Amino acid sequence: MAWSSDSYREVGEAAWGWVLGQVRWNDGPWIPESVGGPGAAEVPEYRDNGMHSGLGGLAHGLAEIRLSRAWTAEEQTLAEAIAEQVNAGIAAETNCTFFDGLVSHIGVLTSLGMPGSAAAVERLLELAEPDGWPSSFVDPDRYLPGARINDMTLGTAGVLLGALWARRSGVEGATRLAEQALAVLRAEAVSRPTGLDWPFIPERFLTEPRSSMPNLSHGLAGIAATLAIAGTELGLPDLVAAAQGGAEHLVTLTVGDDKGLLIPRLVPVKEDSDLDPVTYNWCHGPAGTSLLFAALEHAGVEQVAGESPVTWRRRCSHSVRTSGLPERLYPGFWDNDGRCCGTTGVADVLLDSWQSTGDQVDLDFALSLADTLVERAVRDGEHAYWQFIEHRDEVPLLPPGVGWMQGAAGIAAYLFRAARVVDQGRAAIPALRMENWWASLPHPV
Repeated sequence: MAWSSDSYREVGEAAWGWVLGQVRWNDGPWIPESVGGPGAAEVPEYRDNGMHSGLGGLAHGLAEIRLSRAWTAEEQTLAEAIAEQVNAGIAAETNCTFFDGLVSHIGVLTSLGMPGSAAAVERLLELAEPDGWPSSFVDPDRYLPGARINDMTLGTAGVLLGALWARRSGVEGATRLAEQALAVLRAEAVSRPTGLDWPFIPERFLTEPRSSMPNLSHGLAGIAATLAIAGTELGLPDLVAAAQGGAEHLVTLTVGDDKGLLIPRLVPVKEDSDLDPVTYNWCHGPAGTSLLFAALEHAGVEQVAGESPVTWRRRCSHSVRTSGLPERLYPGFWDNDGRCCGTTGVADVLLDSWQSTGDQVDLDFALSLADTLVERAVRDGEHAYWQFIEHRDEVPLLPPGVGWMQGAAGIAAYLFRAARVVDQGRAAIPALRMENWWASLPHPV
């Protein structure tokens, strides 16, 4: 099939140019979460320097672009300003998360190749308490005071992920931080008849029974993936065994056909929810959950529930490819093209899988999704952006997002990568990040 690297590169440049046009400069740079929405033109009291939808996410876009071409003078200036602003806020930062806090800052600074990660590690060590890290994201109406979060994006597993990434860069204190996070996760493991589990928030903090979110972003898959990587990085086989036990339990939750792997968004399923019981994205679907099996494969695990990790990874890919996405089959199905919850996140995972295993079906689907992104781009003169849909709103078309996980920066970066893959094949170097570096390493087919 003839894929067009020129098309991907042109739309990627157009979208990145639009992103650069949204950078505001008021005593340093900042970006709005979206353009045209409420408050988008106002200088915010709080500068969001995080990876998810804030300024820090542009660092990951810059890292991808640097693999495709040299930075312009404008991009070099922006990179330096991002690093300066992130570093300036570390000493007072209390947000510890992968999405937006100190763990995010480690990823931002390492992506730019600029110093500061050691200060973020030291700040995380300062904030550590015996049972985890304080969080402002815990709803006091739903959880008891002092509640801790275990997951990869908001909680302790995210701190561990950041510590391991910093450690790979030789950052002082990173091993000590990893050991602190591991002590918490070891204590929070829950034995089930089918394996091990880690709830999003430990049950002792619940005011009433709640469903769990077992996939990558907020649940078991993300925690187990991080433990598997920790086991390989730190030479601790018990962590790999714990991750394997988590995967053994996870696969018992699957629904759908026996060729795939599809874990519900919530377990048990909430019958009164207006959300689909399953989705297929990075956060809560098989695209993200496949990273667990890539981690187990990297850790040398031979079997999970009688099948190899690479088989489970391929089953995740099967569920994604046969789901019907990226078609909007009905209101609420696949209304998002971003990294966090939509097309781009799925496509990037499948490119990682192809670069690891060489499975042609993954490449074909990933590049067909690149075509979809090109088709759905909204052109504005020489620029481009994307608008997602919230079908429950009276005006369903959402204002265009700017940042990494839910905006044009993250989508543009994928199109740059797709163009390089078309031109260079499996020799194309992926932009490695703390949450995916093991997923594109070559393994036997």
